[in-house]
Amino acid sequence: MLEEDLFKYYYPNLEKLLKYGFEKDGDNYLFQKDINDSFLAVIKLDNNYNVKGRIIDKEMEEEYTNFRIEDNSGSFAGTIRQKFIALLIDIRDKCFYRKSFSGQQAKRICQMIEKKYGDAPIYKWNKYPDFCVFQNGKTNKWYALVMTIAGEKFNLNIDNIDNIDVINIKLDVNKIVDLQQEQSFYPAYHMNKKYWISILLDDSISDDTIMDLIDESYQFSRKK
Repeated sequence: MLEEDLFKYYYPNLEKLLKYGFEKDGDNYLFQKDINDSFLAVIKLDNNYNVKGRIIDKEMEEEYTNFRIEDNSGSFAGTIRQKFIALLIDIRDKCFYRKSFSGQQAKRICQMIEKKYGDAPIYKWNKYPDFCVFQNGKTNKWYALVMTIAGEKFNLNIDNIDNIDVINIKLDVNKIVDLQQEQSFYPAYHMNKKYWISILLDDSISDDTIMDLIDESYQFSRKK
């Protein structure tokens, strides 16, 4: 379904949904908007946070489904489809957060970074939907990269672990050497290992400690 593909990696901000125009209906949130003079889009967010949409033919008072056929791209149904997709994307971009990472610490750290520095995560690669970059809004320099990667990349000898969340940050070269002697710190994955380091986001290191290190990385990003 269109909705499943568009919202696969996102979860809702309920407060923003209400500001957008959604109305609470029991456990659901509902939104309606005219597509044109004859058709009405009805968008529902259910209690499991699944997004489902319908197009209603207002004159016939019944659901219109031809727009879901991709081969109708050049037809009237294709025009309705494009408008429906545009509405869903607008709702997603304004009322949803990107849903990434399997572990809770990665999610918390991303939220803490955005709150502290005002920089939203940037998802640059369709091939790697679980990779997000934080860059200084003034200099555009990166100071953190959060990823979900295979545990074998760090030769982790942990039972039943397939993927792990990690963050890459930039630190003083001498500090990087020292930290790599400690648990949960590794040579930077896919980045310059002299200047960057990878940290496991598995709650083995406290949020406060990681945020202190991120602040050091952020200071590097302020330099032009």
